[in-house]
Amino acid sequence: LPKVHEHDNHPPQALALFEDKRIILVYTFESDLGDGWEDASVHQDPFPIREAALKMGVNIIYFALTQ
Repeated sequence: LPKVHEHDNHPPQALALFEDKRIILVYTFESDLGDGWEDASVHQDPFPIREAALKMGVNIIYFALTQ
């Protein structure tokens, strides 16, 4: 899980809610993936961080659509 902004020294985390052994919800904190999806000029995040946020978002959506 990419750390998009450094607001504090806490690591990025993700939690999932399961029902019948299937993930039905993913909650991320200490990592605002949406900020990584914004235009580069909005938050001044470097390309590798923005790319990691996009990849993580695609992975979450792909997983949701294929399960």
